[in-house]
Amino acid sequence: VQLQASGGGLVQAGGSLRLSCAASGRTFSIMGWFRQAPGREREFVASIKRSGGSTDYADSVKGRFAISRDNAKNTVYLQMNSLKPEDTAVYYCALDLGRGAYDYWGQGTLVTVSS
Repeated sequence: VQLQASGGGLVQAGGSLRLSCAASGRTFSIMGWFRQAPGREREFVASIKRSGGSTDYADSVKGRFAISRDNAKNTVYLQMNSLKPEDTAVYYCALDLGRGAYDYWGQGTLVTVSS
């Protein structure tokens, strides 16, 4: 299983970015986005189920971020709006094959939000 994350970059506060995560090798059951800021532990951002599309968000991103999926492409997206400097982090996508754990992780994509 390989996960390819892309879409990170530098954006001003208030701006938007769209991250993508393409999975190959297996179809996902749940795909999640996590992030890790410098000096901080990795934290959950959002997740989506392949079947039904139910979503979950961290409180810190609710109303600003939206996770979506394209099952045909085995790809998940994270639309990030109203970005804040505290959103600066390396963002990782992770795949749960339905076993209740994120067993596979992408390489991470850096998001930098300037004030």
